[in-house]
Amino acid sequence: MTQAADGVWVFDGVCNFCSGSVRLALALDRGGTLRFTPIKSPYGRALAQAAGIDPDQPDSFIFMDQGRALEGSDAVIGLARRLPAPWRWLAAVRVVPKPWRDAAYGWIARNRYQLMGKRRTCMVPTPEMRARFILEAPQA
Repeated sequence: MTQAADGVWVFDGVCNFCSGSVRLALALDRGGTLRFTPIKSPYGRALAQAAGIDPDQPDSFIFMDQGRALEGSDAVIGLARRLPAPWRWLAAVRVVPKPWRDAAYGWIARNRYQLMGKRRTCMVPTPEMRARFILEAPQA
């Protein structure tokens, strides 16, 4: 299943920071190349578990890049590379040493609920957004 996944963002749908980031990516990615799946969906759970992340206690989002599950700052960079310019230029953060990038990412991830709050239920996409969300594993 993970080998076929490309350009899929597995996100914490109850996190306001994460949901807001997804909405921003939807607005920026006018070409529609990115797809999204909440970590609590069947597909999101399967991708998270395959990447070694507990879908009930996520500490990172996952970005699927050509079948590889990227986490932490690597996921941010992989996602940024898929966005149109000038947003893709954010991928230049890869020149920062990985331990520093991951430390900054880890702080945000650990404090995301305190920074932006949490929902009781997962984000529900609008009808316009729905075509870009994958909830069930695609059939082979």
